[in-house]
Amino acid sequence: MKVTTRQALILAILLLFSPQIRASEDITAEIYFSRAGMKILSGVANVATGWMELPKNISIWSQRDSNPLIGVTEGTLWGIYHTVGRTANGAVDFLTFWLPTYPIPNPVFVWDDFSKETDYLGWRMGR
Repeated sequence: MKVTTRQALILAILLLFSPQIRASEDITAEIYFSRAGMKILSGVANVATGWMELPKNISIWSQRDSNPLIGVTEGTLWGIYHTVGRTANGAVDFLTFWLPTYPIPNPVFVWDDFSKETDYLGWRMGR
């Protein structure tokens, strides 16, 4: 009993003097407006250009497979998936531009790296 009380007292003292947890990055007004502007811009652009994922994925998947029919078929299916994904995530970015996070799709714009398949990284505060 005495040992447990002593351990609880030591733990309470350590917690009392522990440093406060801080975010790794202070969100200043400049950073906030920069991220909010980027999210609203990317949201509008991704809603408007989400359809470009279809030819992008047909091109990517046609280069991966030696059989052109399989490459075009896979590219079309993945293109539809990424078209819906980029358009929907663009709408989410547009609606949540006031949150200081980065845009969800990677690459942010469909034309940034036309040879890279799109990935979706949700709610990143830092890169």
